Amino acid sequence: MIKEQQDILLNEGKMLPVMEHFYTLQGEGAHTGKAAYFIRLGGCDVGCHWCDVKESWNPELHPLMDAETLATVAAQHCKTIVLTGGEPLMWNLNILTARLKELGCTIHVETSGAYPATGILDWITLSPKKTMLPLSDIYDKASELKVIIFNNNDFEFAQQQAEKVSADCRLYMQSEWSRRERMYPQITEFILRNPKWQASVQTHKYLNIP
Repeated sequence: MIKEQQDILLNEGKMLPVMEHFYTLQGEGAHTGKAAYFIRLGGCDVGCHWCDVKESWNPELHPLMDAETLATVAAQHCKTIVLTGGEPLMWNLNILTARLKELGCTIHVETSGAYPATGILDWITLSPKKTMLPLSDIYDKASELKVIIFNNNDFEFAQQQAEKVSADCRLYMQSEWSRRERMYPQITEFILRNPKWQASVQTHKYLNIP
C-alpha cells in the first residue's frame, strides 16, 4: 500500500497504527483492578521526558490495522476497552469506537487532551502535560483527572488543572514511577490536606503484568 493510500485510510479512521493490544487488568485510577482489553496506538508528540513507552512515539514504527477487525478482536476478550498510547486522540476513532459499541463495549480513553476527541468515549482519563496542555473543551468531558507528580512544582500544576474540570470529575495524583519512594510521602501529605484528591498507584507494575 502506497503512503498516500495509507494517509487517506488513517484520516478516515479505517486503519490505525497499533503498537500492541492485550488483555490485562487496569492498573491505575478509578478502575484499578478491573479486567480490560488495552489497545495501545502508536504516535505521540507531547514529549514527556519521563514517558515509559517512548517506543510508541513514532507511529511509522507500528503496523496499521483495520479498525473494525481490531474492534472485533478486542471485544472477544472483554467488554471494557481502554484506548491508550502514545496519544490515542491523534487519530480518528470514529470507526473503531462505533464498532466497539455495536459489540456491546464500554470504551475508556487515556489522553493528554492535546488533541480533539473523536468517537464514542464512555470514560475519559485526562492526564495533562505541561509540554502540551489540553484543549479547553476536554476539561468538561473528563471523567477523571490524573496528574503525574515528578517534582514539587507538579502539585501547583495539579491544582491549576483541577480548577478546570467539572465538579463530578475524580481527581488523582500519581507519582512518576522512578520517583515513587520520594514523591508518594509528599502526595500522601498533600491529599490529607486536600481530601478531594486520591492517590493512584501503578499497581500493574507491582503485579508484573502489562
